[in-house]
Amino acid sequence: MQNSNSKILSSLNKSQKKAVQTIEGPVLIVAGAGSGKTRVLTHRIAYLIENGIPPYSILALTFTNKAAGEMRERLASLVPEEHSAQIWAGTFHSLFARILRYEAEHIGFSSSFSIYDSDDSLSIVKKILNELNISNQQISAQSARSQISWAKNHLVTVNSFAKSAYTSTQKICSDLYSEYEKRLIANNAMDFDDLLLNMIKLLKSSQEILTKYQNRFQYLLIDEFQDTNKPQFEVIKLLSENNNNICVVGDDAQSIYRWRGAEIKNILEFQKIFEGTQLIRLEQNYRSTKNILSAADSLIKHNVNQIPKTLWTDNGAGELVNVIECSDDLAEAEAVVYEIKSLMENGSIKPKDIAILYRTNAQSLAFENALRKEKISYLIVGGTSFFKRKEIKDTIAYFQALVNPKDEQSLLRIVNEPPRGLGKVSLEHINNYSRANNIGLLQAFSNAGKIADLKPQAKKSASAFGNLIMNYQSQLEDAEPIDLIKNYLEEIGSIKMYEEIGTEDAKDRANNIKQLINDFIRFFEDNEDASFSEYLQQITLLSDIDEADITNNQVKLMTLHSAKGLEFPIVFVVGLEEGLFPLSRANSHPDEIEEERRLCYVGITRAERRLYLSYAKQRMMYGSISTQSPSKFLREIDSNYLSLTQYRRKTGLSGSAFRKKTAIDSSRGSSPKFIDAKSSASSNAFKVGDTVRHNIFGRGKIENISGFGSSKQAVVNFELVGKKLLMLQVAKMHKV
Repeated sequence: MQNSNSKILSSLNKSQKKAVQTIEGPVLIVAGAGSGKTRVLTHRIAYLIENGIPPYSILALTFTNKAAGEMRERLASLVPEEHSAQIWAGTFHSLFARILRYEAEHIGFSSSFSIYDSDDSLSIVKKILNELNISNQQISAQSARSQISWAKNHLVTVNSFAKSAYTSTQKICSDLYSEYEKRLIANNAMDFDDLLLNMIKLLKSSQEILTKYQNRFQYLLIDEFQDTNKPQFEVIKLLSENNNNICVVGDDAQSIYRWRGAEIKNILEFQKIFEGTQLIRLEQNYRSTKNILSAADSLIKHNVNQIPKTLWTDNGAGELVNVIECSDDLAEAEAVVYEIKSLMENGSIKPKDIAILYRTNAQSLAFENALRKEKISYLIVGGTSFFKRKEIKDTIAYFQALVNPKDEQSLLRIVNEPPRGLGKVSLEHINNYSRANNIGLLQAFSNAGKIADLKPQAKKSASAFGNLIMNYQSQLEDAEPIDLIKNYLEEIGSIKMYEEIGTEDAKDRANNIKQLINDFIRFFEDNEDASFSEYLQQITLLSDIDEADITNNQVKLMTLHSAKGLEFPIVFVVGLEEGLFPLSRANSHPDEIEEERRLCYVGITRAERRLYLSYAKQRMMYGSISTQSPSKFLREIDSNYLSLTQYRRKTGLSGSAFRKKTAIDSSRGSSPKFIDAKSSASSNAFKVGDTVRHNIFGRGKIENISGFGSSKQAVVNFELVGKKLLMLQVAKMHKV
């Protein structure tokens, strides 16, 4: 019998109490951002125990060890220690691994099986590729590993994969997948994906085992349900189909991991699959101000595929959300840091209260540079400092090899980046040749054709590597640094390699290298007589600063994906531009654009007291200036909750000063409509494709429109004078 007077319920609101007390049958708790999800989960477990449910029959599944640890910590204050210790609470992978240890012999493993991480898996794939004489040009190891992982996450077996393989690349990958699985079994090993797949295999291996675990886990609770993939959903379904006591907690509006296998339909279709599901909405937000929450709510309502809900809060209205329009990406970084300094002036706001969130890792560099310049301590969360990332360290090592031919450490770091097939034995032969002939390692690579012990392919790869570097070394004194570095990196092929791999991580790495090129170009634009050595020296000094002063009181920099589950008093969501956020490829796929919108929603709802959304009108990309348009997400947010501030650099893209201009009154009495361009009836009348006539330039056709409000502008291709960029608010033209 349920205890309705439990002290466990005393601190909960009405919806939270209902979520805690509804303990029989399937329950879907849609927990909006900042609605007390973890509190509900832990109090629900405590309530089950208080009402006589044995703790050992409760299975609570999370996605991170941190979440599991927090759950256990909170439970310790709600139930006796002997009870909390009996609850099975942890991540999918850790708890399933624990079960598989007990039952390994039923699926052909011993209990001492190894668990391979992504690096271990990649090493196996590389070894198989080498043994099968499959070149990196046919398929890269990383790409093959990604395809195998995709297959597993979508429950595609080796046989099914083989039947659907039609292209030569798919057939190669099919063979790799088959051989990869054989190696895992031979090694008595499972990769991370197998911990899910083998749990399914175990439960389906016999009715006896399935019944055993259905009886053991009579009450299932799953956190962050919107992030579950197909295998996780299958296990949950198998375990719960007897007792049907399954409670899932999540927020479809925060489903942002489609790219790694998460299936939003798991939460959207939960009520269809589990008949009799009770839906409980947690809509009261305890985190954000009314303006921030209303902005987020107005944005996410543009998604079609969602469970309807309306977030509300008893918190104060707070400041309007400040949209910052910047002349270029460097102005954006300086504007953000300017605001940070202003916020911290009176001492009430500390660096630790502030987060800068971006769509791609490559964006961090400009903000790191601006923060360093102002001596503001920062920390990269969910990653490493820009100059500490592998692909950046590899690229810098290529620079070092140009400047210092004796730098053997850099040479050995990059000799197989990108892969050149030079293994340990080949490198030993080259090193021995270098020592025997008293020449540098770089020269030994170049002379590899003379090394008798090397195989023909190794000779070819080694000499090509050495000659590549020596060729560009000879150009150092005479060539323009910017041209040289672009040609050098193109011939190296790292960017091309990562782009061909095509995973989210690989694309990030390619973008990071491109961003390094931007930094290189700007350095030489600002320091015309500088040398390569000086550039590398300033990087080294900056990297030293990265490693120092690592304290809690730091501004946090992170991707929007890394920010999920966190909250900060002050949040900057930067780079809100078409093609960057949302990413360009998302616009052609409804599911992807909805996920990008959910990602923006996640960023907005991280903010407690103040929120800034910024974009640049120009951005340097791979050494050239690109004209940017504001993100559609800015236009979708109700403008009643927004104000606009404009930043303009005084000295252009390479300068350091800028001026601030408040374009729209952000006082309480105003309701700016700048996102909808309602401030200019004439500018709103034009659209792409219109034929127009200008008082001076004559007849033309509008090819592009960007910006909004007083900043709305159009590219017009005139018949007589060609293309012109015009501000629509003041352009003296009309439709024909």
